[in-house]
Amino acid sequence: MGTGKRGLLAAAVAVVCAITVLGAPGAAFAAPGPTPSPTAGATTPPLPSTASDKDLEAVRTKLEALYHDAAVATDAYNAAEEAAKKQSAEIVELARKIVAGQAKLDDLKNRAGAAARAQYRTGGLPDEAQLMLSDDPSEFLDGAGRVRQGERATKGLIGELSRTQQDLVQYSKDASAQWKKLEAGRKTKAAAQKRIEKQISAAEKLRSQLEKEEKERLEQLEAKVAQEAQTAWLGTGVLDEIKSAASVQGKQAVQFATAQIGKPYVWGAEGPKAFDCSGLTSEAWRSAGRPIPRTSQEQWKQLPHIAIEDMRPGDLIIYFDDASHVALYVGDGSIVHAPRPGRTVTLAGAGSMPILGVVRPDA
Repeated sequence: MGTGKRGLLAAAVAVVCAITVLGAPGAAFAAPGPTPSPTAGATTPPLPSTASDKDLEAVRTKLEALYHDAAVATDAYNAAEEAAKKQSAEIVELARKIVAGQAKLDDLKNRAGAAARAQYRTGGLPDEAQLMLSDDPSEFLDGAGRVRQGERATKGLIGELSRTQQDLVQYSKDASAQWKKLEAGRKTKAAAQKRIEKQISAAEKLRSQLEKEEKERLEQLEAKVAQEAQTAWLGTGVLDEIKSAASVQGKQAVQFATAQIGKPYVWGAEGPKAFDCSGLTSEAWRSAGRPIPRTSQEQWKQLPHIAIEDMRPGDLIIYFDDASHVALYVGDGSIVHAPRPGRTVTLAGAGSMPILGVVRPDA
């Protein structure tokens, strides 16, 4: 193996090793996702010693903002993770092409060298001179034909060698570009992770200021707000319009999602022991044989939109104006979803949160 080939092979192996590190949990990166909302800052004022209903409503609103901001950052983190997997795979493929291309280039150089040595042995004389010096003109003419064929083959060989060299240069440029994306994405993902942890920490600190009785009242308040939203949604008569039956794959997705009830929410998780909101929906549909985008925002962007009245079990309901939350509709006005940190996968009312729209993975 020549020194050039060994160098490229070493570089390719180094690329693959680096990708292995970047592909490890907590170390895969990609392009920036949506900027988290600045309205949900992590600074929280201390509560009075005895929280009134008004105080608890303020806490509920603040917690909702903090968790929403964490959800937006989680979507950015997950998008970075998915893009990094794709970029890493592309770099690995480019490294493979570089190694194979270098081997091909070495072979072409050897063949070109052999052709040059053969021409040198003939003395490089013109055909006319070789004809005059030949003892058997007919044999020479036959040989001259073969020489011309060889010349054409040599030209083709040189052309292929040049193209292979150009391919190697392009592969190297492409690999370098992908590597730069991964490096730039590292900072983006780290920032998203920091934002998530900051917002969750602020929410936990805020809750920790409450007494046991106040926490219970807060939970009752949260349940009341959700129930009022669900009642208002059902009051529109929307459920009377929803009559579509689930598809075969939709039933499979529902079965998977409902089987995860009780498992904890963990941001960035996609099973099997924990899930975030889009981790649950993407895994539910993957189990049904229909891979879908990993994040709620990409699910909203890429999957076919369905009118709410045409909704059927298995469809995905996207929530909030920024598509920062997603749940799987299971029928009878209910969803199964992974709500937020500190909660578990659970059933809830489909109208308990502001609905952005509905998408169908198997449309």
